[in-house]
Amino acid sequence: MWEDLLEKLEKEWTMSKVRGIRGAIKVAENSEEEIISATKELFLKMIESNDVKPEDIASVFFTATSDLNAEYPAYATRGLGFDLVPLLCAREIEVPKGMSRLIRILIHVNTEKSQEKIKHQYLGETSKLRPELCGGKQ
Repeated sequence: MWEDLLEKLEKEWTMSKVRGIRGAIKVAENSEEEIISATKELFLKMIESNDVKPEDIASVFFTATSDLNAEYPAYATRGLGFDLVPLLCAREIEVPKGMSRLIRILIHVNTEKSQEKIKHQYLGETSKLRPELCGGKQ
């Protein structure tokens, strides 16, 4: 009897893990339109490739290099059904050899997927930032 009750409670109280989904995209120019367009493209690719729904997301962290200041990247999620998801934007640290006009996104998602099953998205030129996550060698 107690074993059955414990087993039932274990199943009901099992919490999913929080995983990070990483992504990056290079923006063509420092304009509102380009920042929103590139961010939306990356964000949608990240959530679609990982089958993420708004209620699965704990929070989203956006960063942009200092040469991108025409708009907040987080604005790209407006109207996509993610209005209740906590969003935060920040500036990338300036590294002399770093890529310019870069937006990165880190989505914190509640999921049962293992780390190996998460599909990170480094679009275009940014694939050289993390080739091991894009099917290449390190």
